[in-house]
Amino acid sequence: MKITFLGGTETVTGSKFLLETDQTRVLVDCGLFQGYKWLRERNWQTLPMDIDTLDAVLLTHAHLDHSGYLPVLYKHGFRGPVYTHHATKDLCQILLADSGHIHEEDAKYYSKHKLGKHEHPEPLYDRQTAEDCMVLFQSVDFDTSIEIGEICFYLQPAGHILGAASVIVEAEGKRIGFSGDVGRFHDVLMKPPRPLPALDLLLMESTYGNRLHDTQDPFEQLAEVVNQMAMHGGVLLIPAFAVGRAQALQHMLATLMETGRIPRIPIYLDSPMAIQVSDIFCQYRDQHRLNADQCQRMCNDITYIRTVDESKAIEKQAFPHIIIAGSGMATGGRILHHFKRLLGSPKTTVLFTGYQVGGTRGDKMLNGVETVKIHGEWIPLRASVKMLSSLSGHADYLELTQWLQQSALADKTRIQLIHGDPEALEGLRVHLQEQTKFSVNVAGYWSILRL
Repeated sequence: MKITFLGGTETVTGSKFLLETDQTRVLVDCGLFQGYKWLRERNWQTLPMDIDTLDAVLLTHAHLDHSGYLPVLYKHGFRGPVYTHHATKDLCQILLADSGHIHEEDAKYYSKHKLGKHEHPEPLYDRQTAEDCMVLFQSVDFDTSIEIGEICFYLQPAGHILGAASVIVEAEGKRIGFSGDVGRFHDVLMKPPRPLPALDLLLMESTYGNRLHDTQDPFEQLAEVVNQMAMHGGVLLIPAFAVGRAQALQHMLATLMETGRIPRIPIYLDSPMAIQVSDIFCQYRDQHRLNADQCQRMCNDITYIRTVDESKAIEKQAFPHIIIAGSGMATGGRILHHFKRLLGSPKTTVLFTGYQVGGTRGDKMLNGVETVKIHGEWIPLRASVKMLSSLSGHADYLELTQWLQQSALADKTRIQLIHGDPEALEGLRVHLQEQTKFSVNVAGYWSILRL
């Protein structure tokens, strides 16, 4: 049996892990590369694998860095099953179609403005292909054992977002765990990740492998930002991921208003995708901490903006107010239109609430750039830029260590670190080598591990 690391190595994006026995081949995760241009260009490279002999894809969760390459596989002829949790399927129905639409719009923009080296730029995939690939999805419950040739696997809850799972695979007398993205023990919304069973090998994410999360109360942090903005009569712009982060912000803002810790000011969720996800969120109450009343308040206290005209009409809203819009790293979405209008004002506050991949607009803004390029135009950045650092959906290195210690892993368990920037990977490797008895290594891009 061997594992080929096709992505999610030396970076936090593009997760793809090919697991092969003599007779069976499955791909665990199928993510897009994001961030720096040199990483995004990998999405166009031919994978070193025969799609025709791929038996299945096992998907840990719906975020595009784990699922967003599936339409490319479909485009090139893959027609095997994609196994994942029911909630992940529901979320992918939204996320993949939106991703296809964005690829189409980017290609049109490059063609219109004669950008890039191609005379007629083509999208990586379009919305129709993304929608068509959903026919491959076969959703399953947690802890349901599925056999694919010589491989048997099941999914177990990993926290993080709805449907997020660790994949536990058994083949050729070995048991291998793929962590997926590991959630936190005291997340605002999600329940904690379940401890792992005994494993011979674990592929574990390392997004926050060299960092600790802020221990401040995220409600207090958010209240401080909102109150300061409101006192100056400004506007708070919050780029937010449509899955998980937007719902957490809705819940937190609704709770803060209900308890009188922030004033009752207009709050707009300007993201049709996040609105759809919020509806799904309330359908899977077994996976998160909110009760029915909290779910209802989360949706009712926020004004949902669905159409472009409604989004444009926010411009007429009196100050102060709050706008939550995609995307979370400010790489696209409606937040950019609000940025163009408001970044030049010192009364504007921009609040990032999650990890910013290197090279993204969000990363650059947090690192103090003076101008921001949006739709080909350089916008002066006079707004205050802040980070809500205690709201991450990823476990930090102490939480990952706690998760491992709660699990049934033996000292002989091998760990391959994946899904992290180089500094995070090395930081976590050193920490685990010093604090545990596991054999820990960092996986390399396109490297092969034989068991």
